[in-house]
Amino acid sequence: MLVLGLETSCDETGVALYDSECGLLADALFSQIDLHRVYGGVVPELASRDHVKRMLPLLREVLEQAGRKPEDIDGIAYTAGPGLVGALLVGASCAQALAFAWGVPALGVHHMEGHLLAPMLEEQPPGFPFVALLVSGGHTQLVRVDGIGRYQLLGESVDDAAGEAFDKTAKLIGLGYPGGPEIARLAQSGTPGRFTFPRPMTDRPGLDFSFSGLKTFALNTWQQCRNAGDDGEQTRCDIALAFEQAVVETLTIKCKRALKQTGLNRLVIAGGVSANQSLRQSLGKMLGDLKGDVFYARPRFCTDNGAMIAYAGCQRLLAGQHDGPAIAVQARWPMERLPAI
Repeated sequence: MLVLGLETSCDETGVALYDSECGLLADALFSQIDLHRVYGGVVPELASRDHVKRMLPLLREVLEQAGRKPEDIDGIAYTAGPGLVGALLVGASCAQALAFAWGVPALGVHHMEGHLLAPMLEEQPPGFPFVALLVSGGHTQLVRVDGIGRYQLLGESVDDAAGEAFDKTAKLIGLGYPGGPEIARLAQSGTPGRFTFPRPMTDRPGLDFSFSGLKTFALNTWQQCRNAGDDGEQTRCDIALAFEQAVVETLTIKCKRALKQTGLNRLVIAGGVSANQSLRQSLGKMLGDLKGDVFYARPRFCTDNGAMIAYAGCQRLLAGQHDGPAIAVQARWPMERLPAI
């Protein structure tokens, strides 16, 4: 089965072609970072308009890369949520229109299921069951995964997601957008031990997260340094390192607890923050100590992309699932409600 995948949940337009027998044939992505940078964050209306502008050129590009024609496509998968409603509607409308014109089924895919299954695109994919850490700008969740659609939520953030905390902290200390990569870049030049940030909710049982307080701690630290006349680049680097270390260690502690609680020794990390090298190193060391394995997608498939949507959609289309002709998206959509296949 050849599936076209469309991703338009936020500020990246992704298109890909996935073949159930040959694997990923082609993918293309347009990031709106430069468009939103001047505003310091994503402007939903601008994001939606740019998706409209980019969708068809990217579709033509992917078909040319793969050497395929529209009549070769057997199904279309698109991100139906969660995400920005206006942005989601662009992909949903395009998918349903093409499905009607080409006479093929269309299926709305859960954005976070796409991220969760992205490591399946690699040469050595994880086997079921495993624990997944979904960590992005909108989500921080620990999930037990026994199969596609067989998900048990173990814990999640009670306030900001980890990626959101990265972006907001970067803005508080005067860094540009997107903040996560900026924090990681500056952290490489930070002075270890100059600042020590708390590891929130690690001193109590459970698998939930809280990152809102870390933002306040970083802001207070930055303001104290500024009041003392110490607000240079090195201070920013030192705060960035302390913040990154706190987030990474907190995530590592909770992942270790989840593995012990479930009795599993396979961990998948997925979502935009999973591209953070410090996080990968920390989790890799922890799994090495536990004689387990950690899996993640290559960096370009950690952020939003069409390949993960095409793969996830292909698995469900092969199982006989598809949507009707109605255009429907969901800003919020609990992953546990997805049907198993």
